[in-house]
Amino acid sequence: MPRPIFRIRSSLHIGLVALALAGFSAAAQAPLDVRIALVIGNASYPGGAALSNPLNDAQAMGALLRKVGFTVVEVRDGSRAQMNDALELVSAALRGKQGVGMLYYAGHGLQLDWRNYMVPVDATLRTAADVPAQSVDVSSVIAGFKAAGNRMNIVVLDACRDNPFQGAGTSKGLAQQDAPPGTFLAYATAPGNVADDGEGGNGLYTGFLVQELAKPATRIEDVFKRVRLQVRQKSGGRQIPWESTSLEDDFFFNEPKPASVAPLEKAREAAFPQEKADWDKIKASRVAGDFYEFLNKYPSGLISETAQDKLQRLDVAKVAATPVQGRDAITRRTIRVGDTTEYVYRDLLTQLEQKRETLKVTSVTDELIEFNGGKVVWTVGGATVKNDQGLEFDPPVQTLPVGEIQLGKRWATRSNFLVPNRNVRGWTEEDSFVVGYEEVEVPAGRFKAWRIDTKMRTELGLFAQITNWVTSDGRLVKYVRKGRTRDGRDASWMREMTRFEPGPG
Repeated sequence: MPRPIFRIRSSLHIGLVALALAGFSAAAQAPLDVRIALVIGNASYPGGAALSNPLNDAQAMGALLRKVGFTVVEVRDGSRAQMNDALELVSAALRGKQGVGMLYYAGHGLQLDWRNYMVPVDATLRTAADVPAQSVDVSSVIAGFKAAGNRMNIVVLDACRDNPFQGAGTSKGLAQQDAPPGTFLAYATAPGNVADDGEGGNGLYTGFLVQELAKPATRIEDVFKRVRLQVRQKSGGRQIPWESTSLEDDFFFNEPKPASVAPLEKAREAAFPQEKADWDKIKASRVAGDFYEFLNKYPSGLISETAQDKLQRLDVAKVAATPVQGRDAITRRTIRVGDTTEYVYRDLLTQLEQKRETLKVTSVTDELIEFNGGKVVWTVGGATVKNDQGLEFDPPVQTLPVGEIQLGKRWATRSNFLVPNRNVRGWTEEDSFVVGYEEVEVPAGRFKAWRIDTKMRTELGLFAQITNWVTSDGRLVKYVRKGRTRDGRDASWMREMTRFEPGPG
């Protein structure tokens, strides 16, 4: 059934609010089918602050969301009062429905003291004190959704245009925030950077987003991954969208028939032979477009993170996200010949030392890092080509995420392995998830590190839960594996860094 639309754009908006509430009560009877979106487009700012495309963007987004089952409340050129009234309307309509709440905002946005604000068209921002008094805090939208008891929240901010309110914001762009539980948070560009208002009828980001949302049976993560790729390619790396997610369940904007979509793990496994064949055709390519095409076809594939690594080096990003307050920026330390890292291995149960290992970088190319004369080989993006037990992996096993590390990031990898001197073959598959940023103490010292949890299974029957702690400059400081073989034998151990010595600079 088509969902109603309610526009709030004049002094008559209070009457529309009452009408909208009546409409919601009739339209939202099935709790798990309730989808309500607040769509705001602000363009007619006074003076030189006016924007070209937010009204078109909001109109296009509202029309698309209605087609895929959302009830839509639209605010165009909204004052602060109108924006707040619309938020209250949507939150009230969602309350107790266990539904899906969505905010889409196009217009000016700015950050102040690590908080993000949407700027109404009636704001006159001259000082920092004016921002919370005259703007709408994005956190208040998320809080309203949380109070409603939504099962899922989606927040999309095409709000990173260059700040015309000099002196009001503390930095350009928006501040990075972690998505609260049950929330998908998307920015038009990396936090701390600005987005293009667009040359055509829509902004660069929203133009691609509307196209992707219209495609049938596409998971939310795949939608935004494809948008990120297209915006990055179109902007020449000057604008790269950014997402943070804490979703645990699949979500489809354009809902498929239940029987038509296999669980993600089974779908990936079924697609892997063709994905691997397509990867083998391009893996040696030096053309960035080959990897854009591959990633658009397999946005959440089992080789997608490795493809991202290749793309990162062929088409270097020109922006980077500013970190969350209190975290180190992602620096991706330059690996140099002579870098030496020492690890101690222990039995996980007894904590007894089993062995020590020293990894010394003996060769670095633009793609590979060799340790100890080639006994261990990594890609520069943190994937294992050959490990210390002699296993060779094709494609490489992507232990670390490529690019920015952020809470909620998930990726999967599947690789064929070979032990040449024993002629042992098989496959290994890993699903990884960035779950925290915390302090960890190892013999080499105390470090702030990202915690990455991985579920691993192999064709030979090893099942393991792995936790890695990696610093923001890419050093693996601790590794814990709790595992069992197919016949029930324990295969658990841990590794900690005892020393790191950089090579000659």
